[in-house]
Amino acid sequence: MPILSLANIGLTIQGHHILNGVSFDVEEGEVVGLIGPNGSGKTTLFNVLSGFLKPTEGSVTFREDDITHLIPSKRAQLGVGRVFQHFGIFREMTLEDNVRVALEAMPKELRNDMGTMEETVRATLEMATLLSHAKQKAGSLSGGQMRLLEIARTLKSGKELFLLDEPTAGVSPKMTHQVADIIGALKKEKKTVLIIEHDLPFIAQICDRVVVLDVGQVVLSGKPDEVKKSKELQEVYFGADPTT
Repeated sequence: MPILSLANIGLTIQGHHILNGVSFDVEEGEVVGLIGPNGSGKTTLFNVLSGFLKPTEGSVTFREDDITHLIPSKRAQLGVGRVFQHFGIFREMTLEDNVRVALEAMPKELRNDMGTMEETVRATLEMATLLSHAKQKAGSLSGGQMRLLEIARTLKSGKELFLLDEPTAGVSPKMTHQVADIIGALKKEKKTVLIIEHDLPFIAQICDRVVVLDVGQVVLSGKPDEVKKSKELQEVYFGADPTT
């Protein structure tokens, strides 16, 4: 049974069809890349999955529960976590306080299973390779470091399904490897990840499967190597080589 199922998701805003019959499943423990040109509907689909937009047709099922009309906070309580394309950290707080705030929002029983608060804060900052900056304000970090903090903070929140919107945006090549390591650690824990990315070599490195969107529709789905070689992908990117 898939952990996430999208069935015929459609979204129309002011007469414009943004999503058109989007359907695919995500298996538990799978890392799936969601790719496509700008305007293809990727972030809009994430907004539907996380509850910020309600589809005009179709359904979203998470662990056999219909969550189509649940608000974002209810979905988070069920185990859906999201890292946004833009930074969502508190710049005037220290790094450790940023992590602590996220942990305090977790259900108590989940938080207790992770050990003491200070142990978990430390482990989260170690995951992001930012432990030495624990007492600094988050606003003092580079863009790449902020991204690592945001990803690690979300991934330590006890969720089961993670929606990552361009996790390597603004991240240096060295830090991109760190992002890949964090996602690899999640994979070992059998967590499920859905990733929007424009960096196709990164997607090919970490994903089990790739779903391609174009004009709000799924046009291709398969293993990274298969998708990379497909004529359909070349056409979606207007004949350009999408791996460069």
